[in-house]
Amino acid sequence: MDSGLEKVGDWFAVRNVADIPSPTLLFFAERVDANLASMVQIAGSAGRLCPHVKTHKLRPLLDRQLALGIRRFKAATLAECEMAAQAGASEVLLAYQLVGPAIGMWLELVRAYPTTRFASLVDDSSAITVLSSAAAASGLRVDVLLDLDVGQHRTGVSPDYAAESMYADLSRCSGLRPVGLHAYDGHIHESDPILRSVACNEAFEPVLALRQRLMRQGHLVNRLVAGGSPTFPIHALRADVELSPGTTVLWDAGYAQRFPDLPFLPAAVLLGRVVSKPFPGRLCLDLGHKSVASEMVHPRLEFLNLPEARAVAHSEEHLVVECSEAEKWTVGDAVYALPRHICPTVALHDSVHWVERGSVVESWKVTARTRSVLEK
Repeated sequence: MDSGLEKVGDWFAVRNVADIPSPTLLFFAERVDANLASMVQIAGSAGRLCPHVKTHKLRPLLDRQLALGIRRFKAATLAECEMAAQAGASEVLLAYQLVGPAIGMWLELVRAYPTTRFASLVDDSSAITVLSSAAAASGLRVDVLLDLDVGQHRTGVSPDYAAESMYADLSRCSGLRPVGLHAYDGHIHESDPILRSVACNEAFEPVLALRQRLMRQGHLVNRLVAGGSPTFPIHALRADVELSPGTTVLWDAGYAQRFPDLPFLPAAVLLGRVVSKPFPGRLCLDLGHKSVASEMVHPRLEFLNLPEARAVAHSEEHLVVECSEAEKWTVGDAVYALPRHICPTVALHDSVHWVERGSVVESWKVTARTRSVLEK
């Protein structure tokens, strides 16, 4: 079938959709490239960017960013770190504190990719001691950034005098080299750009004060990595700050709705199909929990060619929706939807399909979907 109800010329409609199995993710080249261009434009230069790769986890998208002159990347897992190193990144920041066996695996990465400069986050004295001892025992001295809690209360230490003392302690660790500060303000979600800017500046003020105190004491604070996607343009106005947006590469329905002032385009579309018509007014789609992130309440999808659909049941393989036009649909018809949260949605897929000029031209393996160090 695969006729769907999309109109000719709709940006999301894929000409060769009949050849593409579902459920799957479609990445649209022209929109990805426009988002990357906007990132560089907002930053002022590619050199200021340290984009997060956790959103896409894809080597081809890393290559696209490297081609623009972006050389530093942020990652959430060891697999993402290795993917960036294999691509030729000059610097990779693991935005996570290393614990347990991950320490040895991290040091193995540092040794395996000597042309990439690795760094990780720290925020706990006992974890710092273990990491320093392991690094020193391996004959290494590894870069670390002190993780600061600027309001999310998830990780990090408060940027007060306790952080100042911890940073000074880092400089005395034989296996560690403190190189800067990390401040992620993921709690700032104001839709109004003025209110968002006020909240961002208030949260960041103690970070700037901490940096000044540390520098007056003679400590090196070469790196200050700040912000996520919503606050990216605000931090871009500051000098000497590395900018680490991630979702900006693909965008999603959630951010598009919440932050309409930001110039990014949804570039990742979930392709599904009608698999059953259980009774009038209802369609069953193949967009179950295994294909779309389900950590949020509905609506988890914004349907592009089924705009009135309302989810009434969601399970592992099925999504049942109610819609007034259900009778117009046929089993097998293609359904296109924007995920509300793209990052964990990508992590559910082994591969994605790359769309250029309205047709799927390639299938890409989601390289860093695994959480462990990649196999050689």
